[in-house]
Amino acid sequence: MSPSKSIPAGDDYTSLLRELKERIRSARLRTAVAVNQSLVMLYWSLGRDILARQTAEGWGTRVIERLSADLRRDFPEMQGLSPRNLKYMRAFAEAYPDPEIVQQLVAQLPWGHNLRLLEALQDPEERIWYARQAIEYGWSRAVLEHQIESGLIRRQGKAITNFDRTLPKPQSDLAQQLIKDPYTFDFLGIGADVSERDLERSLIEHVRQMILELGKGFAFVGSQYQLQVGGQDYYIDLLFYHLTLRCFVVVELKAQAFKPEFAGKMNFYLSAVDDMLRHPTDAPSIGMILCKGKNAIVVEYALRDASKPMGVAEYRVSLPPQLEAALPTAQDLEGEFPQWEIVRMRSDIEHAVLDLARARGMTGDALTLRQVLGWIRGNGGLPEANGDLDTALNTMYATVHGADIDSDELQRALAVGTEFLNAIRATRSQTEGAEDAS
Repeated sequence: MSPSKSIPAGDDYTSLLRELKERIRSARLRTAVAVNQSLVMLYWSLGRDILARQTAEGWGTRVIERLSADLRRDFPEMQGLSPRNLKYMRAFAEAYPDPEIVQQLVAQLPWGHNLRLLEALQDPEERIWYARQAIEYGWSRAVLEHQIESGLIRRQGKAITNFDRTLPKPQSDLAQQLIKDPYTFDFLGIGADVSERDLERSLIEHVRQMILELGKGFAFVGSQYQLQVGGQDYYIDLLFYHLTLRCFVVVELKAQAFKPEFAGKMNFYLSAVDDMLRHPTDAPSIGMILCKGKNAIVVEYALRDASKPMGVAEYRVSLPPQLEAALPTAQDLEGEFPQWEIVRMRSDIEHAVLDLARARGMTGDALTLRQVLGWIRGNGGLPEANGDLDTALNTMYATVHGADIDSDELQRALAVGTEFLNAIRATRSQTEGAEDAS
């Protein structure tokens, strides 16, 4: 008889555990979705029949109160049969007379989302547009309310750009829809006369809300992102990577009206990012210039002969009091971009490693992080991390490029990355101390 084996560990066990957890999550999600669809279809059918009988028989609103009392008596365990909710069901059926629209679209949303669409929007086409957006991007009810109140449908894809000339289809169409005009930074709670640096600092402090306003797919890479060109340092206000378009997005903030020279500077930044950061499989980088105001004719002339894809939009920073309560919480936004911390970690590591390499005399531009790490190992050695650095870096890379990574794996990568980053910075400080001493 063979001896009993110990509890399994290692990559095989971790892989099995990840598969089982994902299967359980998927099954639970499918069950919840199916239950929600059945409930919404039930509410629609009840509302349709009430509406039809009231129209045919001339019944008044008091019949709803009687129906509510009788239904709740026979189904005491069932929620949602109040007179108020029965009236919502009637309005729901009246708003969506086509059962196919209900089944294929709005039944995919929770009942609370549908109530918000009914209450906030009178135009049927706008209701359908917001319903599609909420399904595609997985908005919570708070996020849906914010997008309706900020007039997203009138802002989406309205920025002036040169994408039709500088990007191939379908990327040009996707990129056009990416940029809104104006952007609303109401969540910052700052005045209209804010400076560029204060605006940038406030956006970083509210990074989750900023990503929500920019739209799904934006991965935050860094602020004041350093580029070294011709021996001189340049700093990009905000740098993102877009997971759907597979490209870097450079954002410049201007606390003044648009000027033609802004386009020239953006063209320079995009050329540098494409040369230094863009992977061979990435699409061309895109620029977004956010200004306090703009003259459409001036913008069109400035972008007409620009060789790089860019757009210009306005931003607003005033805070209407009625919107403050509707802003999404950190929990609401967790589903929008739960992995931004690890994206920021990879960016910080890249900066710290490159700084150390240059301090040790590396010249030229390395193509990848691993090449820089290899150079450091051969020129003075590399600090050791308490964990598998290669695995952690692979996790970070996969996260940046949109992979769905297990939360435990993310936490391990963050722990290894944090320790390694601290070690790199300590080594950098020692190098600077040695230089000063000499």
